[in-house]
Amino acid sequence: MYIILGIVVLIGLYVMMAYNGLVKSRQMAEEAWSGIDVQLKRRADLIPNLIETVKGYAAHEKGTFEEVVKLRNQAQAVPAGDVAGRAQAEGLLGQALGKVIALAEAYPDLKANQNFSELQASLETIEGELQMSRRYYNGAARDLNVKVESFPSNLIAGQFGFAKRQYFEITNEADRAVPSVKF
Repeated sequence: MYIILGIVVLIGLYVMMAYNGLVKSRQMAEEAWSGIDVQLKRRADLIPNLIETVKGYAAHEKGTFEEVVKLRNQAQAVPAGDVAGRAQAEGLLGQALGKVIALAEAYPDLKANQNFSELQASLETIEGELQMSRRYYNGAARDLNVKVESFPSNLIAGQFGFAKRQYFEITNEADRAVPSVKF
């Protein structure tokens, strides 16, 4: 009888530890997603200032600016939990931002403008922090996914509704390409 009671207690302790580990992993993934969301918001807030600064020098590039604003609005309209949709929208926005930065190469006065230089530096800082946030999120998602799929924790995950997380990644190869600007 003590053996059976001991086995039941051990199984109960394992279920409790596995459940708590899954909760911790889920919370880490949610925290990591929040970090990405914060960096994307910072980038989205910076875009109008960058566009206005560049507009003064490159008024004839109206189509490029309109595209960036449209893509920014589309990226912000993606539902919060749609990791794949947000990744795709942000990839397109990043490519369009690359075109705006590339425009600066054609306008020496713009490159020398302190406001533009500060905005560009801020954007580069945000992009670096965004990369770190993406890596952190993907690591947290990986850890959760391993626990959700590994035996025997997958039994507990299935019973309590824990699900795998999608990775935040660029799925369109064209989004990885270096943008080109033609005059």
